[in-house]
Amino acid sequence: MVVALAALFASGGSDGSQTLDERVHEIGAGLRCPVCLNLSVADSPSKLAGEMRTEIETQLRAGRSPEQIRAFFIDRYGEWILLSPPPHGWNLLPWAVPIVGVVAGVALWIAFVRRRSPRTAGEVTETEHRRIEHELADLEEPG
Repeated sequence: MVVALAALFASGGSDGSQTLDERVHEIGAGLRCPVCLNLSVADSPSKLAGEMRTEIETQLRAGRSPEQIRAFFIDRYGEWILLSPPPHGWNLLPWAVPIVGVVAGVALWIAFVRRRSPRTAGEVTETEHRRIEHELADLEEPG
């Protein structure tokens, strides 16, 4: 019961509408801070990130959609500004490399396992058979 109430309180109720600050944070969370590089605009303490948050708020107040605001920043900084670029063109490379690596690893493992096909007990190769015959013949002949 306490957990359910805490979850309801943390979600801000069930009305589903976001405040302006929440919308600014959500859009800023998807944009890279040009100064910090490893932080989003929403999390960065830099002056430029603060100016970008103000610009996001201004554009939201003007009625622009989140997609339009992202397009504004992409026009200004390039797709580099997005923390998670869309998977197309050269942006597919970071998405595809892990998948290709896993597929190649599985294929190599299967090839290795098939090549190693262990012999069953009692199975003797032709070379081993000749060696055994030779050793038996040496045992039978007197020194």
